[in-house]
Amino acid sequence: MSNAIQWVRSLVFNVQMYVAMLVVGIIYTPAAIISADGAVAACHAYCRYIRWSAGWMIGLKCEIRGEPPTDEVMVAPKHQSFLDVLMIYGAMPRGKFIFKAILKYAPIIGQFGLRIGCIPVDRGKRGAAIKKMVADVRAGRARPGQLIIYPQGTRIAPGVKAPYKIGTGALYRELGQPVVPVATNVGVFWPKRGVMRKPGTAVFEFLPRIEPGLEVPEFMRRLEDQIETACDRLNEEAGFHG
Repeated sequence: MSNAIQWVRSLVFNVQMYVAMLVVGIIYTPAAIISADGAVAACHAYCRYIRWSAGWMIGLKCEIRGEPPTDEVMVAPKHQSFLDVLMIYGAMPRGKFIFKAILKYAPIIGQFGLRIGCIPVDRGKRGAAIKKMVADVRAGRARPGQLIIYPQGTRIAPGVKAPYKIGTGALYRELGQPVVPVATNVGVFWPKRGVMRKPGTAVFEFLPRIEPGLEVPEFMRRLEDQIETACDRLNEEAGFHG
């Protein structure tokens, strides 16, 4: 298949992805107003739809490896594209994200995100933001479930090295919960920017847990090592060599 045809297919897929978000949002709004369970059901339905439509529209299959958690844990994924947000959330029963505060004003995403228990954080305030994030979680304002925090704070392209931020370590220390790292190679097929989506198989791998009790520097070292090592392996599997 030529790149031109794949680009057109990608454009159509991207447009319908946002149209579908609007449709799902409208359909599930009454249920989401009545109960947070309705918002969770909406998000899971949208995740399933995008996984299905990506498979036949752009030839991008998604594979989940490892065992997604169902208990009270922190989940620390590699972030490479919007698709990893959907696949990781869709693999777990009750995920809730630490997300940028500005997203709470985004149509549909913001409203449904807050309804399922996501916690907005102002990244510009750094230390104060970390303290508030920890306080919000500990005070129980976040609903029970799997707390998802991106340890690098933003999308990072395959092969690019970027620091792991201390907010994940602060939550690990304060909450005393196991942390499940997640690796992916989705950025090889779904870049951070641009229209083009490549066919192939994007893998999302839930890695062995890091149990509570480590000192924060050792925890951060293990977290980064596990995720980056697994991502390098998955990138090579997808044909990306840096």
